[in-house]
Amino acid sequence: MAEVSRETRKSKETAESIKEQPDLLDSIHNRLWNFESIKAVLLDKDGTLLDFNRMWGFWTNEVMRLVHFRLAERDCSISQEDIPHIWGTIHDEQGRMVDYDARGPLAMGTMEEVYAVLIWHGYRAGLSWAVSKAIVHDCIQEANLIMEHARPAYPLPGVREFLDHCREKGIRLGVVTADDTDSARKHLEWMGMVDYFEVIMGNDQVLQGKPFGDMVLLACEQLGIAPDQTAVIGDTNGDMQMARAADSALAIGIGTGVDRQSADAVIFSFTQLLEHDEV
Repeated sequence: MAEVSRETRKSKETAESIKEQPDLLDSIHNRLWNFESIKAVLLDKDGTLLDFNRMWGFWTNEVMRLVHFRLAERDCSISQEDIPHIWGTIHDEQGRMVDYDARGPLAMGTMEEVYAVLIWHGYRAGLSWAVSKAIVHDCIQEANLIMEHARPAYPLPGVREFLDHCREKGIRLGVVTADDTDSARKHLEWMGMVDYFEVIMGNDQVLQGKPFGDMVLLACEQLGIAPDQTAVIGDTNGDMQMARAADSALAIGIGTGVDRQSADAVIFSFTQLLEHDEV
């Protein structure tokens, strides 16, 4: 049996604090499942639909393994102390990624930004910018191929049930992610979930990604639904800021990476919304 990731454990650990807001969640529930109020739900992908640590922990570990090897060939290195600061990651004693900072580059940045940060650290390690850029490009390409083979995409608890319930209610669905559109579609295909979504909106389709509202506005335009009839669900404050910037009807945070002040409500799992609806 696959080991339960810290992403899932972290969601469970915050359940007690979320129980402190039952009246607020009742209000959110009543608005979310009222078709006159909400006609579409737009969801972030990583950390919202799929287990961030299992997907991007796998990828990060592979990228850094390859980068370390290539740097060692040139008598350069990135210190272990610096690794958490590259993308905002948390590692175990063996150096494997086990968690992430929801405010950090890996969680909120575009892929181009993620690449640029690693190139910068290669430069700091003593490489020229051009050589560092070439090495990072090669390592990421190889890590992507390894991930294609492993397909480490796993939905978080309650996701599929939530999507099914939205479909039953006639609520239309879309994805708004800082990842590229093609990658997002591929990851959803790996989980067998791509057919749920009428719109899959990646950072490459807009001029300004999160926390700006461009992706929500474009997704709403493609769906033919006004932002004030749309709920946004995500696992970072950037997702909540995006929802606010687009004047969405609801901004719902999931997990411990969202401040209550930035969201209309914070849930620990999609099953919480389903339990409220069933009640």
